[in-house]
Order: sequence, then C-alpha cells, then structure tokens
Amino acid sequence: MEQLLSPFGLGAVVATAAHVAIALTVTAHVLLNKRDVGSSMAWMGLAWLSPFIGSALYFIMGINRVNRRARRMRRQHPSTKPTPPRPSDPPDDPLAPLEYAGWQLTQRPAEDGNAVQLIQNGDEAYPHMIAAIDAARVSVGLSSYIFRADATGSAFIDALIRAQQRGLEVRVLVDGVGGGYLLSPTYHQLRRAGVPAARFLHSVLPWRMPFLNLRLHKKFLGIDGRIAFTGGLNIGAENVLRTNPPHPVRDTHFRVEGPVVGQLFDSFTEDWLFTTSEQLGGEAWFPALHDAGPVVARVVTSGPDQDIGKIEFMILHAIACARRSIRILTPYFLPNDVLISALAVAAMRGIQVDVIVPAQSNHAAVDWARSAQVRPMLVAGCRIHLAPPPFDHSKLMVIDANWCLIGSANWDMRSFRLNFELDVEMRDGKLARQIDALMAAKQGRLLSIDDIDRASLAAKLRNNAARLALPYL
Repeated sequence: MEQLLSPFGLGAVVATAAHVAIALTVTAHVLLNKRDVGSSMAWMGLAWLSPFIGSALYFIMGINRVNRRARRMRRQHPSTKPTPPRPSDPPDDPLAPLEYAGWQLTQRPAEDGNAVQLIQNGDEAYPHMIAAIDAARVSVGLSSYIFRADATGSAFIDALIRAQQRGLEVRVLVDGVGGGYLLSPTYHQLRRAGVPAARFLHSVLPWRMPFLNLRLHKKFLGIDGRIAFTGGLNIGAENVLRTNPPHPVRDTHFRVEGPVVGQLFDSFTEDWLFTTSEQLGGEAWFPALHDAGPVVARVVTSGPDQDIGKIEFMILHAIACARRSIRILTPYFLPNDVLISALAVAAMRGIQVDVIVPAQSNHAAVDWARSAQVRPMLVAGCRIHLAPPPFDHSKLMVIDANWCLIGSANWDMRSFRLNFELDVEMRDGKLARQIDALMAAKQGRLLSIDDIDRASLAAKLRNNAARLALPYL
C-alpha cells in the first residue's frame, strides 16, 4: 500500500487509468463511426497497444472532422435538387442503366449538349488556359492541387492578377499541402497582389488539419461560368515537355462548354464556400447555358464528406455494364479487393480488360504495392500494360468505346475515400473512341504472372509490406 501511494506508484496508477479511459473512448468512437473492419481493428489495436501515442494518432488522423463540418455547412446553406428521373427498361443499350445509377449516386442529371475538347500536356493545355483567363469578362475560378510558383506557374499568377486588375471576380483555391504546406509561395503572391486566394484545409494546428489525408485533389479552371477546363493536369513546369524538365510528366486535360459547366462551377463554389464561408452566385458564376455540342455529361464528385465513395461506385456500375471492353489509364493503380474482383469477373465473362500504368511511377512504394495487389487480375485474364517513360499522370476510363470517365481521381483508396476529387462521366461515341485510341497508343510491355513470381524473396516481402499501407499510399 505504501508503494502504491508513493509518488511513483501513484503516477503509474493514474497513467494506467488514463490510458484505459482514452483507449476505451477511441474504441467506442471506432465502433460507432468506422465501417471498414481492417481499419477498425488497426485503430483499436494501436490505441490499446501503444499507450497515448496510438490514441493521439487516431485523434489527429483517424477522425473525419470534414464530414461533421460539411453537415454543418449544409444546414447553413441548404440546397434544392431537381426531381429524379424514373428508371426505365433499356431495350438495347447496355449502358443505359448508368443514367439512373449516376443520378442515384450524384443527384445530378446527365446534361446533353456539351462540347468537349481533349488537350494533352502543359504544352497544349497551358496556352489555352492562360488565353481563356485573359479573355474572361466577368469571373475566373481556379482550383488546383499543385500550383507551383515556377516559370510556368508564374504565367498563371500573372494572368490571374491581370484579371483581378480588370475588375473581374477572381477566386483561387489551392490545397493546403499540395500547394506548398508551410511556404505556399503561389498563395502568398496572389494574396499580396490582391487576388482572393485560399488554402484548402490548411492549419498548423493538427486538430484542425489532418496533415496528409483529406486533400483537395481537384483540377478546375472556370471562365465566366461558361467555359471550364478539368482533368488531371496540375500547374507546374514538369508538365511542359518541350522544355525537357528533369522529371517530365505527361497528362490529359479537357476544355468543356455546355450545360454541364454549371455542375463544374457548382463543385468549385461549394469548395470555396467550405473553405472561406463565402457564397458565390449570380450571373458572374452561374449564367444561363446553352447547347454547344453532342456530348452527354455529368459531374461525379467524391470526398470524405457527403460524397464518400461515389466515384468508386460509379466505376463499379460502369464495369458491370460493360459488354465488350474496359480500358483504364492511371498513374497509380491500387484498387481494393472489390474493384479487383469486379475487373477480374469482367475479364472472366469475356470482356477485354486493359489497364495501363507507368512502368515506373514517381512513387516507388506505390509500384511495390501494385505488384503485390494485381495478381488475381492477371490470373483472371486482365491485361496490365507497363507504359514507358515519361511518367503519365492521366486518369481515364473508357467502356465499350462509348462511355468514358475523366478527371482527377487515381485508382487508389486515397482518391476513392480520402481526397476530394472531381470526375466527369461523358457519353459520346466519337469522344470515347478518341480517348480510347489515345490510351491504346500508350500501351507498353505486358506485366505477366511470371514477372511477379520471379521476384526475389526480399522484393516480395517489400512489396507485400507496402501493400499493407494501401489505404494511405
């Protein structure tokens, strides 16, 4: 009893009691809020087996505060949705069910009458984008995960400053991590010049910002509420191949006109409201839009708030509807077992499944984990092509050379469950065949089961260890 009441003994008792109380709190929170069994077991085990440190990590990285904040914002700014379409029996079109499935997922209609232009790399896309900023008359909205202040980024910064000086409504949103966490030179240059700019989920306080997770990965440039650019392209000199940068990056972007542009602007203004609490509206941001082309399109957003898992579910619907071919181009291919099974089942029923990934990406750990993840697909008959350098950052999917999905989301759990992403589904045979041909031209050497099996024991251990971090790579 004397030992127990000594300062040291009493301190141990208090520490043990505190650990148990905190671990119980974490356990209860996990059981009430986490759906994934593996993630739940991992967090609870960490909380119990690593006193205080494990619970602190869960407090910093495991709690979805964005979800709670999004619910509060929706209560403050309620929105109305149009009446949903009634499902119908598609007689001859296997892709017709995607219309109703897309509505159920997004609560957005598929908009007819859009014009879509495919533009490749910064060499082609950046001049179009800067010219559009300079031609803008009322508003410019820009959102980018990476927005460097190098020679390429400076051209955009100067164009945005010119637009602000002309009296336009300009808003720029950069990610709190991808935009340069502590320094964020682009953000500071714009702010010094009087351009309204904001950093998404940025704070030096860990309880206000999960440092690595929940990032704004969207790429969007909107002009006058009428023209939009979106796809996979960040803003940086590495995307301009003609300058021979040390680490060149290929990418694919799209210029869009027509009714679906309103949905793209809606996504941007929601992110701006979420970050700054400023509501953007009126003719400057949402003018009346008219038909501009033959493409049917719909925005599909995904994020850890009200949109969690929606791009992943859209992809699963598309795979289920495929009848002839599925072609995928992505820089990072780390799908979960559900997506792997869906692609494997498609291949087993005779669908030609082609996945194109870089032979070597810019993240070695992703390549290691990929090698340990894709074997079931190869066994089922899927083909995985290793594209030669330079590194390709494009994110594209085409079903039956008729339906396509473009945008910012990679094929990994970070994009499907953690990041805020912006994709667009598009239905037009000519556009889909153009994208399909672009992807086919990038196909490289086929990855084989022998390639995986021939790896050394050390490499297999490394690859499978990297695979354990799949939800966060």
